[in-house]
Parts: sequence; C-alpha cells; structure tokens
Amino acid sequence: MAEERRSRSTEAFYGRRHGKTLRSRQASSLEAVLGKAKIDLSMPAPADLKTLFPAPVDGVRMEIGFGGGEHLLHESGRFPATGFIGVEPFVNGMAKMTMALEESPRGNLRLYNDDATRVLDWLPDASLDGIDLFYPDPWPKKRHWKRRFVSTVNLDRFARVLKPGAKFRFASDIDTYVNWTLAHCRAHPAFEWLAAGPEDWETPYEAWPGTRYEAKALREGRTPAYLTFVRGKGPLGFPPSTVAGRYA
Repeated sequence: MAEERRSRSTEAFYGRRHGKTLRSRQASSLEAVLGKAKIDLSMPAPADLKTLFPAPVDGVRMEIGFGGGEHLLHESGRFPATGFIGVEPFVNGMAKMTMALEESPRGNLRLYNDDATRVLDWLPDASLDGIDLFYPDPWPKKRHWKRRFVSTVNLDRFARVLKPGAKFRFASDIDTYVNWTLAHCRAHPAFEWLAAGPEDWETPYEAWPGTRYEAKALREGRTPAYLTFVRGKGPLGFPPSTVAGRYA
C-alpha cells in the first residue's frame, strides 16, 4: 500500500467543478447564500469551532462532497444542535444546496466550495465529532487510484481533526473502492472498523435518506456498502482489531 505522501504544495484537486450552465436563479442564489455561508479560510480557525455557526451548537460534523445536498440537508435539519460543515466543489451541486437554503435557512450549516483538504488543514486539532464521505468518485482505473480521496495522507488529516471516539463514515457502491478504504483504514493506527457481521455494512445508517447517486447505483444493480470507523484514543489511536465477518 505504498503511496507517495503529498505536501500541500504538490497536492492537486481532481474532479469536475462545472456542469451545465446555471440558470439565472441558481446563479443569484449561489452568490447570495454562499456569500454568507462560506467559510473564510483566510482567517484563523476559531479555537472553539462551535463559534463558527450563527446558531448555538454543541458539536460539529463535516460532510465531504455532499453532491446535491440530500443527506446534508436531512442531517442538519434532524440535528439542529449540531453544526455542519459541507464541502462541495462542483458548482451545480452547490447551487442546489444554496437554493434549498433559500427556502429553508439553517443557522447550523456552513459551506465551502473548493478542495476539502484545505478545510481539513485549517481546522483545529480534535475539533470534529464526525466526518462523512458518501459516494466519492471511485477513479476506477488503476493509474488513477492515487486520485481517490481516501489515502494515507487524508486519513492522517482525519485523525488530527477528529475527536477521540468520533466517527468516519464512508459509503460506496464500488466494491474496489470499499476494499481500498478498508485496507487503508485497517492499516492506519488511528482507526477501528465498527463491524461484527455483514449486517453492519449492508444496512444503511440510521434515518438514512438516500442520495441520488445511491438511487442510480441501485437502479443499475449495484449494492452499496456502509462503513463506519471510530477514531481511537490518544495521539495515534489504536491498531485495528480482528473483526469477524470482514467485507471481502
């Protein structure tokens, strides 16, 4: 699993940023809502990340690549006392989110429309209660595997910003990416896979609303997997334990 450890100066963002041309209403919504909700990384991160939100919150979670925002909107409405940071560089996805927020504003939701690693590097140590990464680009060709978001360097980032006991959740319908993620997380000293049997990765998360990407996968006959990893205690966490019924 050897892979080159990239530095900030050598890292590159992979993925689409633009799709169809935005309609005028989408463009105006994007400008108005994102102008207020976007995190300003030119300013130092607050020592207490909860102060980042207009509404009072008692914890902060992050969703990387929220797509059309189905899950992020659902969770931020379901947990109004939790702050959410949503990252989506794809302009059309962000426009869907901002239009939804015009209809239903959220004081517990902040947004960022560029590379998620920049937010991760900006965040204080042990400041997040959870990270969600659902249906990321699988980059199926072997020569492109280095572009996958799950990597040793990004797991190092997760380990730094997650509180001990916080969870990293990953969902995908691509078996090779599921196995890739398991291999990387099992090899990382900070993460433990929470699974005792097949039902743990075959069953969607509690109150799972689904996403349009998942619906497409199901229509095309692919079966999603839902993985949950916990951040271990201490600076390096603890090594993965042997868990019965591993995903194979």
